[in-house]
Amino acid sequence: MKRQLQRVLTALSATAVAGTLVMFALDRLDKAFPPPLEPAETSVEVVDRDGALLRALATKEGAWRFRVSLDDVDPQFVSMLIAYEDKRFREHRGIDLMAIGRAAWQLVTNGRIVSGGSTLTMQLARLLEPRQERSYTAKLRQMLRAVQIERRLSKDEILERYLTLAPYGGNLEGIRAATLAWFGKEPKRLTLGEAALLVALPQLPERRRPDRNPERAEAARDRVLDRLASAGTIDPADIERGRHDRVPRVRQRIPFLAAHAAERILRENPGVTRHQLTLSRRPQEGLERVAREAAERLGPRISVAILMADAQTGDILAEVGSASFFDDSRRGWIDMTRAVRSPGSTLKPFIYGLAFEEGLIAQETIIEDRPTSFGAYRPRNFDMEYQGDVSIRTALQMSLNVPAVRLLDAVGPTRLVSRFRQAGVVPALPRDEPPGLAIALGGAGLSVRDLVKLYTGIANRGLVTSIDNVPGKRATATLFDHRANWQIADILSGILPPEGASRLGIAYKTGTSYGYRDAWSVGFDGRHVIGVWVGRPDGAPVPGLSGYQSAAPILFEAFARSGIPITPLPRRPSSETRTARAELPVTLKRFSSGKESIGKQGVAEPAPEIVFPPQGARVDLVSAGDETLPLVLKMQGGRAPFRWLANGRPVDAPSRRRTSRWLPDSTGFSRLTVIDAAGRSASVEVYVE
Repeated sequence: MKRQLQRVLTALSATAVAGTLVMFALDRLDKAFPPPLEPAETSVEVVDRDGALLRALATKEGAWRFRVSLDDVDPQFVSMLIAYEDKRFREHRGIDLMAIGRAAWQLVTNGRIVSGGSTLTMQLARLLEPRQERSYTAKLRQMLRAVQIERRLSKDEILERYLTLAPYGGNLEGIRAATLAWFGKEPKRLTLGEAALLVALPQLPERRRPDRNPERAEAARDRVLDRLASAGTIDPADIERGRHDRVPRVRQRIPFLAAHAAERILRENPGVTRHQLTLSRRPQEGLERVAREAAERLGPRISVAILMADAQTGDILAEVGSASFFDDSRRGWIDMTRAVRSPGSTLKPFIYGLAFEEGLIAQETIIEDRPTSFGAYRPRNFDMEYQGDVSIRTALQMSLNVPAVRLLDAVGPTRLVSRFRQAGVVPALPRDEPPGLAIALGGAGLSVRDLVKLYTGIANRGLVTSIDNVPGKRATATLFDHRANWQIADILSGILPPEGASRLGIAYKTGTSYGYRDAWSVGFDGRHVIGVWVGRPDGAPVPGLSGYQSAAPILFEAFARSGIPITPLPRRPSSETRTARAELPVTLKRFSSGKESIGKQGVAEPAPEIVFPPQGARVDLVSAGDETLPLVLKMQGGRAPFRWLANGRPVDAPSRRRTSRWLPDSTGFSRLTVIDAAGRSASVEVYVE
């Protein structure tokens, strides 16, 4: 008995030693010949703000293959895949001995293969090391590789690798390529019928390709549904609805959206495999259709560019550089959102904004629209007609040229350009020449991006936000104070929609460049700005082209088809109102930019002039005890009564005196303005210390 026990112990010891040696040898072999788990090359992606695909590049082998995360795949599809292909996937370690035994028994009893014994891990091993031969040796190699894979990857990582490499017909590899090509969507949400088809395709991807063999594809899908029905894991009613899902018979193109934006970011960031933009796929698709259809209506060689931005965040939500990227006749490869062109009358609101800010005008102030010369410059209206006396509101809504030039002459073109530059927009001007009055009618170069950026200020209560299609921190700058800004937005919101368009609750402005080369329309609601350009990329004139007739309908269509609800325009500040003309102070009843006025006796009256403080003065405030004394303001010329403004705010009530007193509320630069009864003004800038 003792001797037998000793033999047993010796045998067990030998077995343990042998087992240890075997395990050691297998471990050394495993480390010496690891499975090829280096990530496979995947398509370079350009995605939108939510991760939806906008543009992609095929791999070097010409395959569409996208990296997959389980979080981005419909959980129902994953459950169906496991239930159909490898129901003990979560329990086994790469090899399912029960499945292999069942497959062997079915082969013996039926004389043919009824079901396979491959696990999903074994299928991944086959995808990692593709082999043409089908032999027991190849199967054994897959089994060994499956064990190795299970030692290195988690179950979720194995699923993700499988769903990245599984074949779905043609050059489609992975679940994302499959859903994009067969259903035109991401794999996040699938119908039961779609999920069943995608479970069936990798087994025989070429024989079951829906576009070539739709009947076989449908039969394979139904077999998956039958298996799930017999397992009782899915409601029979849902199974029946899945059978009625239409099998796609056409393979859709992989998305090719935002071509110009994608080209730029791919070119500027070589080697990066995933690029995320601030664009949103739904408005991008909608605005690309709007641009394409509009260009077809307008005629050959005409292109359309559209840009949509969030005025609060500065994110560009849609960017259409041309009507069609591949249309040579329209030079579609040129990104017209960045091309510098004459903006026509789209800059007029900013001239009026400065005038409102300085307190020179109110909405019902009367301004003359008559032939006027400004030195050698003599502007004319677009229709060559003149309206006579009109209100400021009417002048801007009708986009009258002479009133805009009158106001620019008063506020100064240099000041307007300076305000643009403070907002981060640098207009292209004639070389070695100071800014001139022609800026009012488009005598400066800007792009669609520039205009949209400037208009974000009006949409965002006077605060301009830097716009970009790449996520990041945005710079901000003040365009106007909120009071002047509301006056402009209120006037623009009253412009009638173009013929055939519905009121959408937006404010907008149009413009046409000299010679009918560019048509513009820029509009905004309470959150978003859309800019539209229409014309020929080569700069050739287009007879009949105009902002109101050609670009404005596209703007309204873009808002309607962007898929983003209209945000109400900002409410009126409590300090602002539309004052009736009869209630305006005498200095605001009529605007005049003339240098002199004719008095009641027919004698020429000189324009007002500020004599103290002088332009550019540095002013030290004087104190008497604990009290700061106000600064004395002096002027000469002009016709009484006079109204003094400091930084656009009234200093006191209109008075016939040529002196006033002003107590600054802060140090730093301030702008002082005096306006006489004829509407003429004079301004100086001082620094209060």
